[in-house]
Amino acid sequence: MSSKVDTLRAAYQRWDDTRAADDSVWLDLIGDGFVLRSIGDGKKGMEFSAQRAGREEMHQYFAGLRNDWTMEFYRPDEFIEQGDRVVVYGECAWTNKHTGKTARTPVVALWKFRDGKAIEFFEFYDTAAAFAAAKPD
Repeated sequence: MSSKVDTLRAAYQRWDDTRAADDSVWLDLIGDGFVLRSIGDGKKGMEFSAQRAGREEMHQYFAGLRNDWTMEFYRPDEFIEQGDRVVVYGECAWTNKHTGKTARTPVVALWKFRDGKAIEFFEFYDTAAAFAAAKPD
């Protein structure tokens, strides 16, 4: 197992253990020029998921996420490394604080590293489930 996989495995464990309360696990991982993208792309109901760059904007991403959602769990099951990239596959569940609805979804994260630091992150999940959970009845 590589140090990138070891680092990510520990970060995801901390993320799950704290139910998304500890941003430092991710902020310590990112390098200069970091870019975060999400399949939700900042659309209505998932505004927090707009593209972000750098530490301050990543912190805003987490603040927006926690403002609207409560993590139920985040479980990465598989880590696949090739060169400077790591793919993480797993499952997560989040409950929307405004609707009380929960979205449980497979999740895929694409990471790119340079000089031991993450410089790109792109997350994929079931957007239909997430948007449905964010939509009031």
